[in-house]
Amino acid sequence: MTWQENYQVWQDYQQLDPALAQQLAEMAGDQEALENAFTKPMAFGTAGMRGLIGPGIGQMNLYTVGAAAEGLARFMDTLDDATKQRGVAISFDSRYQSREFAHHSAQVLGAHGIPSYVFDDIRPTPELSFAVRHLHTYAGIMITASHNPKQYNGFKIYGPDGGQMPPIEADKITEYVRGIENMFTVATVAEPKLRQQGLVHIVGEDLDEDYLAGVKAVSVNPKLIDEVGKDMTLIYTPLHGTGRVIGYRALKDAGYDHFTMVKEQAIADPEFPTVEHPNPEFPEAFNMAIKLGKQEGADLLVATDPDADRLGAAVRMPNGDYQLMTGNQIASVLLNYILKAKQDTGQLPADGMVVKSIVSTELATKIAEHYDVKMTNVLTGFKYIAEQIKLAEENHDHTFLFGFEESFGYLINPFVRDKDAIQSTILLAEVAAYYKQQGLTLYDGIQQLYKEYGYFKEKTTAKEFGGVDGADKMAAIMKSLRENRPTEFAGVNVETVDDYQTQVATHADGTTEKLTLPSSNVLKYWLSDGTWIAVRPSGTEPKIKFYIGTNAQTEDEATTKLNQFETALSDWVKD
Repeated sequence: MTWQENYQVWQDYQQLDPALAQQLAEMAGDQEALENAFTKPMAFGTAGMRGLIGPGIGQMNLYTVGAAAEGLARFMDTLDDATKQRGVAISFDSRYQSREFAHHSAQVLGAHGIPSYVFDDIRPTPELSFAVRHLHTYAGIMITASHNPKQYNGFKIYGPDGGQMPPIEADKITEYVRGIENMFTVATVAEPKLRQQGLVHIVGEDLDEDYLAGVKAVSVNPKLIDEVGKDMTLIYTPLHGTGRVIGYRALKDAGYDHFTMVKEQAIADPEFPTVEHPNPEFPEAFNMAIKLGKQEGADLLVATDPDADRLGAAVRMPNGDYQLMTGNQIASVLLNYILKAKQDTGQLPADGMVVKSIVSTELATKIAEHYDVKMTNVLTGFKYIAEQIKLAEENHDHTFLFGFEESFGYLINPFVRDKDAIQSTILLAEVAAYYKQQGLTLYDGIQQLYKEYGYFKEKTTAKEFGGVDGADKMAAIMKSLRENRPTEFAGVNVETVDDYQTQVATHADGTTEKLTLPSSNVLKYWLSDGTWIAVRPSGTEPKIKFYIGTNAQTEDEATTKLNQFETALSDWVKD
């Protein structure tokens, strides 16, 4: 059907939700908005879906959410009854319509006789992952658009292990979603009736206590908190999101008495009024925290994104200013602290394993090698880290110690199977206490790592491709990059090209070898000086991401190299 035909179907539907009907009327005459909303259905993949809130088959609304829940329900109908009756845990963030989408999903599942366990209020994504495992549900639904701007929302599906739904099952769910001919006919049952039938259960504090107990256990050296941490000054901002519910309690439970929340950003507000982007990767997200930090002389500033799975931090510099840490730096200091502390206390297992994405820093690899710990690389997406944890448990061959992605996602203890900013906040504060005990700051700690292992610098850039034809443009660019393979960047030879789509690594001499990771639309170039460059379309946003990782003996040398490669990459892509 054309976008005009899809648009007409929505106009003709007499029972359209009144709010959506009003928005639809306001869109009349805006052809670009109508094309974006009605040309293509929302992309539904292994991580679910994410998009702008509004009417249409290509946006987040009650009907597209209902169709997603219906796809999950139809898949669960194919399972044995005992598995189906394990039900689905459902959580949601502070965004517009998140609560409505969560309860609507429960009503769709209820029409299939599938029980739901819905949180009484906003909760973080990692707690939803925990809930799936703790309640032994078959699946989980998280209504969130993570760190996207306020106009977005999303629908993520989790599997029985608390990680994002495995690819085979996710593909089957996707088929069911795409097989729905008319999303307006998806059946629901009123929630009061479902409550009477025992098909909707409201959960909250009962799970909070158990999740927080797990978070408290991530502490490697509780005595350090008692001796130093309790007097350390911290600033925490949940950026108007779910972290305000759990983050405050987690810090208190851990023993950090001198911390302050940025009160203006502790309000769960879907407008995110104090930040343009509610994303701890963006420096402006820390503006209010920095102002408060300077007033109180804070040792550490931490920020979590709206669904509290990503953590950003800023460290106090020698001159009293604050500098944002990169995701790779946060991961490196966390990893070094974990491994050193376990080694010092004789608790470092001989079969220890760390897992990171292929676009994350190689500094972590150097740290793992120093402690004789296995480093496992996986594709981008925390589901792949969760998969490695599950395999290690099933095969009894490795003990998981830490997992991370450069995009500010970390996991310490695997009672959760997704990145967990609450866990990470507690441990990063402990690392800050560790350095404070030595008269140092986290900034000093990072510098120590660089002096020991070399100066590693990384940078991620992106080109956006919005609109109806954005996906086609990105596909054309990736095709062009494969057909016009570079042999050098900034005068440095390319030694190997890893093409994860074809699963083949091609060396400069023409020889090839098979890559063992799953097929994915990613290109990674290994250069003769140890630099690597990766290119991949984002799985959640209409953009292509470009990653650069380099290293040198001094910070100036590493920075110069990074800038040179960034310029070369920009020129190459432009050509």
